[in-house]
Order: sequence, then structure tokens, then C-alpha cells
Amino acid sequence: MKSLEIIGYYRKENQMGAKAAHLLRLEGYVPCVLYGTGEDNKHFYVPNILFRDLIYTSKVHTVVLNIEGDIYNAIVQDYQTHPVSDVMMHVDFLSMKEDKAVKIDVPVKLVGRSVGEQKGGRMVLKMRKLKVKALPANLPDTIEVDVEKLDLGKSIKLSEIGERPYEILNNPLVSIATVTIPRTLRTGGGVGEEESEEEEAI
Repeated sequence: MKSLEIIGYYRKENQMGAKAAHLLRLEGYVPCVLYGTGEDNKHFYVPNILFRDLIYTSKVHTVVLNIEGDIYNAIVQDYQTHPVSDVMMHVDFLSMKEDKAVKIDVPVKLVGRSVGEQKGGRMVLKMRKLKVKALPANLPDTIEVDVEKLDLGKSIKLSEIGERPYEILNNPLVSIATVTIPRTLRTGGGVGEEESEEEEAI
């Protein structure tokens, strides 16, 4: 998984608290906290613009935090945005260690053109991201799912995608993608009971 460098600045005693956080946001900064370093939590702030390629994107990255010269490898654990303006309000980071697994949401990438699509069906991606638990070295950029054999009205479940060098924490019975059947293809006996139920569910 690719890393992005994020430059931050430690919050001093007079920069702590809700009022100080509000002033930082007015100046274009985002208050942040880094957990899991084995020491006290690190309170710092980051220029808002640096989150453009980290938060406001479909891609997932690990982070190299450079806080006034102190370097930490981390992931975004949580963040809050303003409910109206969508401006970043606060970000929590989690420090990564080589021998300790972390949890992160990873985007799904469908591979191949399915049999069902070739027959006129439409591919529907039902799970855009999956929650993964892995050592930092095994974190994937995407989770590739082969859908070439998927026929009309059929779904591929999480349990069918095979073993990976990481653990997927979602329910294995969850459908990742489905080939829906257009109404123009649904004739009297042309669609089986399973396919019809799948289409109605969609």
C-alpha cells in the first residue's frame, strides 16, 4: 500500500481545548491526535489542504507523519467533517508497528467482464470497500475480485474470493457484486426462481 507524507505541528498547551481547536480551523488547520505510539498520545495540527489526497479520494493510503521532524508510520483511524460544509474538523491517526496487525477499509476492484454482462446483464458492485486486518507489509491497495464466470442473476459472495495474505472482517455471506437482469431479458420462463429473487432484491 502506498504512503503519503503528512506534515504536522505539535499543539502547545495554549492550543489545546475546543476554543483553540476552533481557532486552528479558522486558520486552515485540522486538529489531530496520534494513538498507539507506546507513549502519550500526540496532539498536533495539519494544514487542511494535505487531506485532499488522503481523505477526499477513493484510494487508500498509509501515512508517514512528519511532526516537526518526528517520523511515525500510521493510518487514519477516524475523522469528523462538518455536517453542512464538509470541512475537516478532526482526524485520529493510529501508529503502525511492523509486527502488529491493523484494521483498515480497502476498496474493491472487479476484474474481468462477466458472462452475464456479455448476455446483456448489468454488473452492480454492492460492497465498494471491505474491512481488512493485516500486518502493515501485507496491506493491499485494492481487493481484486474475479467476476468473469458470473452469470445473469448471480452474485459472488465474500466466501468465494479465495485466500489472501490478510484477513477480511466482513460477513463471508455478504454479496460483493451481482449481475442484474434487465427487464427486456425477463420473459415467461427465461429467468429461474433464484435469478428473479435476486433481481427483485436489487
